[in-house]
Amino acid sequence: MNIRDLIGEATEYDKKQSLEVKKPKSWLKSISAFANTFGGKLIFGIRDDDTIIGLENARADAEIISETIKNRMNPIPKFKLSFEAVDGKELIIVEVMTGDETPYYYSGEGQLVAFVRLGNESVPANPMQLRELVIRGSGQSYDSLPSRFKFEDMAFTKLRSVYKQRTGKSFEETDFESFGLVDYNGKLTNAGALLADESPVRHSRVFCTRWNGLSKASGLMDAIDDEEYSGGLISLYQDALSFIMRHNRKAWRKTPTHRIEYPDYPKRAVMEGLVNALIHRDYLIVGSEVHIDIFDDRMEIYSPGGMVDGSSLEGRDLRHISSQRRNPVLADVFSRLQLMERRGSGFKKILEDYDFQEHTTAELMPKFMAEHKDFLLILYNLNYVEGQENDANTTNGGEMAVNDGDVAVIGGNIQEKIIEAIKADKTISATQLAEVIGVSKRTTERHIKELREKGILIRCGAARGGYWEITE
Repeated sequence: MNIRDLIGEATEYDKKQSLEVKKPKSWLKSISAFANTFGGKLIFGIRDDDTIIGLENARADAEIISETIKNRMNPIPKFKLSFEAVDGKELIIVEVMTGDETPYYYSGEGQLVAFVRLGNESVPANPMQLRELVIRGSGQSYDSLPSRFKFEDMAFTKLRSVYKQRTGKSFEETDFESFGLVDYNGKLTNAGALLADESPVRHSRVFCTRWNGLSKASGLMDAIDDEEYSGGLISLYQDALSFIMRHNRKAWRKTPTHRIEYPDYPKRAVMEGLVNALIHRDYLIVGSEVHIDIFDDRMEIYSPGGMVDGSSLEGRDLRHISSQRRNPVLADVFSRLQLMERRGSGFKKILEDYDFQEHTTAELMPKFMAEHKDFLLILYNLNYVEGQENDANTTNGGEMAVNDGDVAVIGGNIQEKIIEAIKADKTISATQLAEVIGVSKRTTERHIKELREKGILIRCGAARGGYWEITE
């Protein structure tokens, strides 16, 4: 009999040749790990090489297993015992369900230890994992817990303005508490701290890089463009999206009545992948941030924290995975801002957006990779041609005009857009220019400096209350 026939749909399992009555920790650690993570099955009567040897007295062993779990586990996890006869040999299968009262500890030898699954092993939970188990067992989420920051010390102008812009309604003072951003003591929740204009949560940063070539070390010039963003989640979303879109070129083809555009990366898939990386990441993992790496042929969006339930994506139908929210407060706020949907799987939306593109192939469909602490989304460049050279000067918002097989690259001119915006408003600030043009403030300031060095742009008056003059 194949081991898969014994475990059914369970993704995690352990095998024991016999019941070690005097060494219960040797198998109870698996019970603890299954209950603390995503369930699993423990099979007694089978060797590591899958040879079935059976148990001499399975009924008596089953009683010992049941009593030992009740006496040595705290709290007692939900489990089910069953017997399986294979070639006249009897096995015991202990099915352990994912627990709601985590952490589930093994108690014995003066120890109280919670175990988790790491690969195919059951190992003691580290402090970060233990904290996550405690939060989960309390029925709360990380983003709903109170932080150490006071509401009156933070500003929320970005949240207020985007809410007004996207809903047409003002963000009221009472909304902070009703949305779960402030607790009854006036303390910000973790969600509130993450949404503040100048978020004090340092590891919520986003690193964006446009690499030169197909890897992070392709030649003399490794990176074409890079930015490090910090601040509230709404700003992180907007800044990271602006970075991606300025490197998201479009091919286009003329027809007798209009032109058809072919972006490198479909915008809806990009937006969905980015918002998922920010909202569903594990903020308990300190020292790791969201990374966006754009190569010639693909874009990789990395987020700390795997699937919410710890499961693997291998062999699963990605279009029918139910939506699970690690940070429900943040997800609710972003859905109110109409930046994500309350229901539905992000996987399905991303895949469907690629389905919709005219020149999608099976090889170019997005890939999703999930480990215990990591999640990676790979979006493929639909316009990439193997061996083509990438011009570092034409990636910023550039377009590729496709006509009878000939390709001409038309680079987007940021400096022209700056001049046009200043002609419309001579008092406009660098921050406002960045928002109008759709690039980062750092990039805008770099181009303003070049225009001033060329003598095209002159700043008159003080930094505050001054104005721009265009000489040409």
